Amino acid sequence: MTMKFKGALQAAALICGAAIATGCASVTTEQLDEVRAAAEEAQNAANAAQRTANEARQAASGAQSTANQALQAAQAAQACCDATNQRLDRMFEQSQAK
Repeated sequence: MTMKFKGALQAAALICGAAIATGCASVTTEQLDEVRAAAEEAQNAANAAQRTANEARQAASGAQSTANQALQAAQAAQACCDATNQRLDRMFEQSQAK
């Protein structure tokens, strides 16, 4: 798709350059139609790129949300593990004190 976009821009630039070099009076309707078609193709490519970027942004947002949930779960599991270790340490200390 990027190649189509570049090709369309190159064609438009070539035609515009020719129009400027020869003067606007010699620009034909066919040349204008070619420029219009190239511009429309470039706009379509840009719109498609924007849609893809929006989809990527949504996917990244979903991934961030999932990562945040995983972090919260890991932190809760670590807190539980720390609490269990503290209980075991206290039980061991109590058994050694007797």
